[in-house]
Amino acid sequence: MYLQLQAWEVDPSLRTPNEWRQRGDVLDRLETPGFQADAALSGRVEALRHELEEIQHDFCAALRDAIRGDHGAEAIFGLVGTRQAPDRDDYDALDDLIAEVLAPDAPATDIATLLPGMVFYQPTPARHLLALLRRLELHEHDVLIDLGSGLGHLPLLTAALTPAQGLGIEVEPAYVASAWRSAQSLVLDRARFLAEDVRTADLSTGTVFYLYSPFTGAMLDEVLALLECQARARPLRIATLGPCTREVATLPWLRTGDAIRGDTPILFHSG
Repeated sequence: MYLQLQAWEVDPSLRTPNEWRQRGDVLDRLETPGFQADAALSGRVEALRHELEEIQHDFCAALRDAIRGDHGAEAIFGLVGTRQAPDRDDYDALDDLIAEVLAPDAPATDIATLLPGMVFYQPTPARHLLALLRRLELHEHDVLIDLGSGLGHLPLLTAALTPAQGLGIEVEPAYVASAWRSAQSLVLDRARFLAEDVRTADLSTGTVFYLYSPFTGAMLDEVLALLECQARARPLRIATLGPCTREVATLPWLRTGDAIRGDTPILFHSG
């Protein structure tokens, strides 16, 4: 550990703004029990952690400025280039970065009890969101509706990276309030959020819907029935991730050319 810490303390690449992933990985490792438990290194660990966090904070501030200046697509897509998102559902340094850029004041407490059939919120891995937005090729007439949007990462990214509108529908008011603050701070006029039950919300503007398995059982069936009604009025695309994908894949009014799996977003088309 001593030699590793010494190497990080003098590594110039960790001070390079664009080396956000390497810096994030080091910050994660500094939080592991080995570094935290060594009293002899605690002062140096804390000093390095503080230095790297400040650099990461400044990098996130620059990304927020790019979004406000209507250069979000170039800045955010540039973080991952054109490489394909790995087919897994865990989190990495990109998630920490995107979370700080989009929702630096996200609520941590005072979350209401979930209704039966609702699933505890966790954000979609950021690499999957970016890959999905690239694939969708959204236009000005599109409205992407995230059903169970949590802190609103997908609607925010939709407004920041594409010409489309992003709408998040989320039953938890604390999450919705945080998402609105993010949209206002980033000057994202095309991102909106509703603190409502999806089953009673107005879905009539949506052209694309996203579900990261926010519901199970009878509630999921009810939401899918509502989407089927919407699909009778206009063509829809529905993207899913997680366990709900296999149930969505059984619906006769939807089709997909994707292999059905739960660890990467699957895109369905109505009709």
